[in-house]
Amino acid sequence: MSSSSTARVSSRAERRTTNDNGSAQPRAPSGQTGGRGERLDSRRTQSPQPSTAGTSHKRTASGSQRTNRGVEERRTERVQITTRETLTRTRSPDRRPAPSAPPPERQRPAEPSRAHSGDPHPKSSKPETLPQAPWNPEVSLVPHTSAPLASRISIPPLASQAPQSLQPKPLQELSLEVQEAAILEDLLMVFMGYEGQYVRFSKNYNPAVEKDRLAGPGFKILPGLDPSLQDLTTSMLKMATHYAAIEAFVEVQSREEFGAVNHALCAAIRKLVQDYLILIAQLETQFLTNQSFTLHVLNLHTLPTSHMMYQLYSLAHEILKRNSLLEEDEDSDDGYDDIENILESLREGGDLGPGNIPGKKICKGGSVLGLITKRLETMSGDPAARSLLTSLLRDASRPYMMMLNEWLHHGSIKDPHAEFLVREQKSIKRERLEEDYTDEYWERRYTIRDHDVPPQLEGVKDKVLLAGKYLNVVRECGGVDVSKAVTDVPRSFDDNRFLDNVNSAYAHANESLLRLLLTTHALPARLRSLKHYFFLDRSDFFSYFLELGTSELRKPVKNVNTSKLQSLLDIVLRQPGSVAAQDPFKEDIKVEMNEVSLTNSLTRVVNISGIEQGETLQTPASQPTNESDKTAVGFTSLQLDYSVPFPVSLVISRKTVWRYQALFRYLLSLRYLEQQLVSCWQTHNRAASWSHKSSNRQVEMWKRRVFTLRARMLVFVQQLLYFCTAEVIEPNWQALMAKLNAKEDSKGGASPVRTVDELMQDHVDFLDTCLKECMLTNSRLLRIHSKLMQTCTFFATYTGWLSRELERTDPDLLGTKKPAQMNQQQWDRFKETQAQRNADLTASNAAGGGPSEEERLEKMFEIIQKYEVNFSRHLQILLDALNHYAATETVVLLGLCARLSTANQGTQYSGLRADEDGGAQA
Repeated sequence: MSSSSTARVSSRAERRTTNDNGSAQPRAPSGQTGGRGERLDSRRTQSPQPSTAGTSHKRTASGSQRTNRGVEERRTERVQITTRETLTRTRSPDRRPAPSAPPPERQRPAEPSRAHSGDPHPKSSKPETLPQAPWNPEVSLVPHTSAPLASRISIPPLASQAPQSLQPKPLQELSLEVQEAAILEDLLMVFMGYEGQYVRFSKNYNPAVEKDRLAGPGFKILPGLDPSLQDLTTSMLKMATHYAAIEAFVEVQSREEFGAVNHALCAAIRKLVQDYLILIAQLETQFLTNQSFTLHVLNLHTLPTSHMMYQLYSLAHEILKRNSLLEEDEDSDDGYDDIENILESLREGGDLGPGNIPGKKICKGGSVLGLITKRLETMSGDPAARSLLTSLLRDASRPYMMMLNEWLHHGSIKDPHAEFLVREQKSIKRERLEEDYTDEYWERRYTIRDHDVPPQLEGVKDKVLLAGKYLNVVRECGGVDVSKAVTDVPRSFDDNRFLDNVNSAYAHANESLLRLLLTTHALPARLRSLKHYFFLDRSDFFSYFLELGTSELRKPVKNVNTSKLQSLLDIVLRQPGSVAAQDPFKEDIKVEMNEVSLTNSLTRVVNISGIEQGETLQTPASQPTNESDKTAVGFTSLQLDYSVPFPVSLVISRKTVWRYQALFRYLLSLRYLEQQLVSCWQTHNRAASWSHKSSNRQVEMWKRRVFTLRARMLVFVQQLLYFCTAEVIEPNWQALMAKLNAKEDSKGGASPVRTVDELMQDHVDFLDTCLKECMLTNSRLLRIHSKLMQTCTFFATYTGWLSRELERTDPDLLGTKKPAQMNQQQWDRFKETQAQRNADLTASNAAGGGPSEEERLEKMFEIIQKYEVNFSRHLQILLDALNHYAATETVVLLGLCARLSTANQGTQYSGLRADEDGGAQA
C-alpha cells in the first residue's frame, strides 16, 4: 500500500472516531477521490425522503442528517474502499489517482438498498447483506510485450460479474438530481476507460480480446434514466469509446515490429492523451467543488476534446484496417516485401517476427505518413483537425527524416524495421560483381518500395534513390566521412528546405561519383583500352599474337592450352614497339575459350528476350549442341575477358563486357576468314598448278571461275569488316566520347549536370547500337550471315583439295616435260610438291584406277558451281534483307548494300527477291 493510501486510511479512521462520538460531522474532501463516494452515498441515503431544498443538487456533506447506523455502515464500507483502492491504484501508471473510485462505487449501492428496505435496526440487517459466496477479484501481471510502455496489469472484472449485493440502487428509484449526480460521476470514470455504476460495457464487448479493444467498447446505460439525461449521456459516451480505442491502439502500435514512424506517432498521441486526462481531472475538481456543474456544462467542456479524440480514433482505425487488425479480409498488395532480407536474417540467426512475415503486410513508414497526409488533405476545411494532423505528421515524420538524411548525406540505410522508401537487398554483395551478368548489384541492390513512398517524396523518389546509390559507391571507396554528423538539414516534412535538401544532396552525390569515375579511376582511359583490345583498333599486336598462336588456335577448342595463349598475349603486349606497351591496363586482359559458337550464342540472346534480363548467357540444358560447336577450333572460340575494379565495374559491368566480347568475336571471325581467303589468294598466285596457263581450255576456264569466286568472297568479307569498324563502331565511339566530355565539362557549370546513370546508359546504348548495326541482333540476318560465312570458310578450307584435283586433271601437269606456258622456276617448284604426293597418287590409282580426266573435270565444275550458287544466292538474300531493314530500322545499312552489291553483279542471282528467302534457307 502506498504512503498516500495509508494517510487517507488513517484520516478516515479519525473521522470515523469523531462521528461515532457525535462530536463532529464528516467533511467533504475537495481533492480526494474517495470524497465523491461519501457524498454520493449521502445523497442516496437521503433520496427516499421528499426533498424540500429545491431542485439544485447539493454536493456538500450531509452526514448530520444520517443516523448512527449510517455512520456504522460507512465505517464498514470505508474499510472496503481502502482495500479496493490498493488493488486498482496501479492499473495504469500514467493515471494513478483516477481509478480509485470505480470499485467503491460498485460496492456503495449496498447502503442505499439497506436504507430503502425500511428496517430500523441495522444490526438485524447485517446478516442479510453478507454475500453467499466470497467475491475476491485479484490483480496479476501480464507477460511483457515489445511495447515498452504497455500496461502489465490484468484487466479488472466486469461490473456485470459482481454479486447482486454490490449492484447499485435502480435509477428509477432515484430523484432527477441524484440521477444527474450519479451519471456525472459515472461519466468521469467512463471517460478514463472504466465502468461506472450505471454506465457499463455492452454485452458484446470483451476486454480480453484485442480486436474488441482496438475497435473501442460500446456502453449501455442501466434502465430508468430520465429521458432528459439519456440523450446527452449517450452522445458523450462516444468520446469514452474513442479514448479506450486510442489507448489500445497506442499499446499495439508501439510494438517493435510496427516501426519507428508508428512509435513516433504513438508518442505524439500519448502526449495528447495525457492532456485529455488532465482535462478529466479538472472536470472532476469542478464536479466536487462547483454546485452549478451539470451534465450540460460537462458536455460543453468536452466538445473540443471530443472532436480531437474522434480525429485520432478515425486515423487509428484507418491504420488498423491497413494492418488487418480490424478486418481480416484486407488485401495486401506487396506481400513478399523484403523476402531477401528475411532470408538473410534467417541465415544470420534471426527469426521471423510478426513484422517480417512475407504474407503479412504491415502499415508502417511511408504508408503511415501517406495516410496522415491524405487525411490532412481531406480535413483541410477543419482548422482544428488540420492543426492536429499537422502536428502528428510533424512528429511522426521525424524518424523517417533521420533515415532520409542518413541516406542522402552518407549513402547508408539505418532501417531496422524495413519502412524506408529504399529497400536494401543485403544478399546482393559487391563481391559478386565479377560474375554478375545482369547488373544485379546496381539495379537490384537498392530499389524503391513503390507502395510505401510518402506523397511528399513521390515526385523526387528517383533522385532520392540515385543520390543514396551514388554516395554509397563513393562511401565504399572511402570518399564519404560517415563519422561526420548531418547538421542543418530539415527534420520534418513541413520544413521549407525539404525539397532543396533532396536536390542539393542529389547534385552533390552525382558530382562526387562522376569525379571519382572520370578522374580518380580514369574511366575514359579504360574505355579507350577496351576499344584497342576488343574492337581491334590499332591492332598490330593482335596480328602478331594470332601469328604466334596459330599452331595452338588450329586445335579443337577442348585441346587448346589457354595458359600458353595467355603467355603469348602477355609477351606481345609487352613488346616495346607495340601500341599496347604503354597501356596501364594491359594486365586486366585475359584469354579464354567459349565453346559455344558466336552464331548460337547470339541466336539465344535474340530468342530469349534480350540481354537486359541476363538469361541470355545461360544455355538451356535441353538445347542440343550444334555441329558447329562440336567442330569448333581455337580461332572460332577465342575471346578476351576484361577484369575491372570497383567502382568502374558499375559502368564496365559484366553485361557490357559480354557485348564487347560478342563484337570482338564477330570482328575476329571476319578477320580470320579474311586471313584464310588471303592465304587462298597466295596459293593461287604462288602454286605452279594455279599460276601457269593451261593448254586445256576447260581447265583454264575452271581456274578463272575459282579466282572470280575467291575475289567475290574476299570483297564480301573486307567490305563487311570495313563497314563494321569504320562506319559503325568508330562514329558511335566518337559520339560516346563527345557525351563523356560533356559530362566532364558539366562539372564547371557550362552545361546541365548529367548523371552517372545517364553515363552508364550511354555506354550500354553505344554497345547496343553497334550490335544492331553490325546485324547481330536480328535472327534472320544472323542465319543468312552464318550461311555466307560457312560457304566462304568451306571454300577457303578446301583450297588444298582443289589444288590436288587440279594437278590430276590438268594434262600439262601429268607429263614429265615442262609445259611451254610454265617457266623453269615454276616447274621446279611443282616437281618438288609433286614428289611428296607421288606415293599417294600411285596408291590410289593402283587401288581403284581412278576416274578419267573428263569425269574428274566434270566433277570439279559441279563443285565450283555449287559454291557459286550457294554464295550468290545467299548474298542476294542478304542484300534484299538489308534493303528492307535499312528502310524500316536503320538507314546505315544502305551503304553496306551498295558495297556488297558489287560482289554479285553479273550473276544469275542478282535479281533474286526477298520472297525466295524461304527456299534459299531450305
